[in-house]
Order: sequence, then structure tokens, then C-alpha cells
Amino acid sequence: MPTETRLKTGLLNTSEIGPLRKVMLHRPGRELENLMPEYLERLLFDDIPYLKVAQAEHDAFAQCLRENGAEVVYLRDLVEQTIAEPDVRRELTEQFLDEAGLENHRIREILRDYFAEMDGGALVDTMMAGVRKSDVRGFETGKLADYLSFRSDDYPFLIDPMPNLYFTRDPFATIGTGVSLHRMHTVTRNRETLFGKFIFQYHPVYKDAPKWYDRGENSSIEGGDILVLSPKVLAVGISQRTQEDSIDKFAHTVLSISETFEKILAFNIPKTRSFMHLDTVFTMVDRDKFTVHPNILSEITVYVMELVDGKVRIQEQQGRLEDILKEHLGLDHVTLIKCGSDSPIDAAREQWSDGSNTLAIAPGEVIVYERNYVTNRILEDHGITVHTIPCSELSRGRGGPRCMSMPFIRENVN
Repeated sequence: MPTETRLKTGLLNTSEIGPLRKVMLHRPGRELENLMPEYLERLLFDDIPYLKVAQAEHDAFAQCLRENGAEVVYLRDLVEQTIAEPDVRRELTEQFLDEAGLENHRIREILRDYFAEMDGGALVDTMMAGVRKSDVRGFETGKLADYLSFRSDDYPFLIDPMPNLYFTRDPFATIGTGVSLHRMHTVTRNRETLFGKFIFQYHPVYKDAPKWYDRGENSSIEGGDILVLSPKVLAVGISQRTQEDSIDKFAHTVLSISETFEKILAFNIPKTRSFMHLDTVFTMVDRDKFTVHPNILSEITVYVMELVDGKVRIQEQQGRLEDILKEHLGLDHVTLIKCGSDSPIDAAREQWSDGSNTLAIAPGEVIVYERNYVTNRILEDHGITVHTIPCSELSRGRGGPRCMSMPFIRENVN
């Protein structure tokens, strides 16, 4: 991949395991303190993390990345930089209000004024955190109908929080020198991709990146379902949150326009919460080693997608995961490292806390949650260098180190 192209787009990601040199994170913020037991299912959480500890754990994650050669950039800062121009800030504000589902004109007007009083960083923080009814004044004067609309129910928010933001893997995916900007499966998470839209439309470093998919499409695709297995091969999960129509559009664009990618492997995985995304099923930790969910070690169905005469040709293939990976990655041998080893109890427990959701920072070197000690020990037994991070609160969100990171630049590996 030409260096000048990478510099032009700010992105270079042609591998799951290339040495990680730049990565985007989101440090958990006040959005976690707007979680309530009554609305956890609506906001896709099972529990409420303690923000102070979650932030300390996330800071340890970021420091581990820095100590191992990666520059860390934050989603919040990139959005703030993107809206430095007043016209862009106004555009983001109006589209954010549109997508918040506000139907009452007076409520929208009051929120517009509320946002206008903030500097750029505070505005982004507030959009991410959500807006409590108790935060806003102005309904005491004006029309009775507007006041009653504001007080019409006990729901405490004018705008919902975005507590899933610290899983930066999902709203968009960097692939090669471009980006796939996603339509998310749920309304709760789809607003997150608005930040990506503005970054890749207006940020001076990233605005020229080609787009493999756009959030305006009608079907969903999420970043946890996309693995960059090599400079030529991508894997995509047909999952609970990524639909076949999305994969069709994504595959045609990538295979038609990309300078490197030649093949997409669409893995058909169970449509359940415990599997959720492809990267909860398996992740790449070395050139020929993968962590896996034990339940996919029997036969799996893969659809091989390649461009032939301008059209995507699809071939169905069934077989063992290791045989499929060997064939399409040109490997003589593949080692599958089972989450939780051979114990069904350990496997279920550690899969629940994302034992197979590792983040490779170099070939044979990964960051993992410390609580998954059975899987971590097995990784070390297979020669993998393991960096553990604390996770008592972060893991409550049901996502691991790969979920919490979006690589921008990886060095190529041979």
C-alpha cells in the first residue's frame, strides 16, 4: 500500500495482527451514569458499570497501547476538532436533533439554545451523555401544550445516552485506506455513527478516506463483524446485527474499488446475543493462530465472495474452520485456541466476558481482559505474548479489548 495514500487518508489497516501504530478509543463518560435499571434492555446493557473504576480501567488499556508503540486518539477529541468551524457545528447539531426523535418544536428550540451555550468539547460530551429533563430550563414560560408535552411521562431523558460508545469497533471500520461507515442494527446505537459521518466528511486528516459502506443504507452492518484477515482477504459475519443485504453492498464496493482486497468470506454464525458479532466467535492472534468460541469447532458454512466480470460471484463452502482458514489464507497449518479450554463451564464463563475477543497489537502479541485467566494461560502456552488489563467494570458492557478499539494505522506484515 503506497505510503502517500496512507498519509492522504490517515488510514492504513490491512491486517488483524500488524503492529498497531494508531488507534481510536472512547474513554467512558457521563453516558454510563445515565444508565438506569429500568432501561438497560433499551440501551443494550446488562448491568451498570461504576464510571470512576471503568475510566481507570480504560486508562490502563490506553497506557498499555502507548507502552507498546501505538498512538492513542480519542473519538471525543476527533469530533471536537471536526466541528471547529461554526457551519459544521450547526450542521451536526441539527442532524443530531433530527436523529434524537424530537417531534415537539419548542423542545427542539430549547435544546438548540442549550447546546449553543457550550464550547465544542462540552457539546460533544453532552451529545454522548444524553440530556436529562432536569438539566434543561425554559419550559416554564410559553405555551401550556409545550409544557405538558415536556411533562407528559416519567421518562427522565429528553435525549437518550449513548453508553455503548466505548465499543468503538462497531460504528465504523477502517479497512485498507478507507472506511466502512455503518448503519447499526438498533436505533440506540445508530446515532453513534453520526460522529463517524462528520469525522470522515470534515476532519482535515480523514475527510479523503474512501467509503466502503454508508450509514444511509437500509440494512445493518457492524464493525465487530468485520475482520481484516490479510491484505487480500476480509471476513464478515452474517450475524444478529449484520444482514445479508449489507454484506452484498459492502462486498461489491470493496472488491470493485479497493486496490488490494480480492475475496470476502461471509461466515454464517448463530443469531444470538452470546455470539452477537464475528469477533466474539473468533479473533486472529498470530499469522496461523486464532482464538475461538468452542461451539464453532464443528462444521461451519462460509460464502466465498469474489468479483468476476464486474459481478460478485458467491460460492458456498462447508467444513471445519481451520481448513477454511488454511485454504483462503494460504497457510500450511492453523491452530485454534479454544476460549476456556475443554471445560464447558470455563468456556461459557469466559466467553461471557469476551475471552475470545482479543486485540492483537503485533503478530503473536495481544491485549486481553485479566479475568479470563484460563484462556489467557492457554494463549501463553501457545507462545502468545499476553498483556492483561483490569476489567471488572468495563466487562459489564459485554465487549472485550478488540471491541473497545478501532485501529487507524497498522504496519503491514508479510
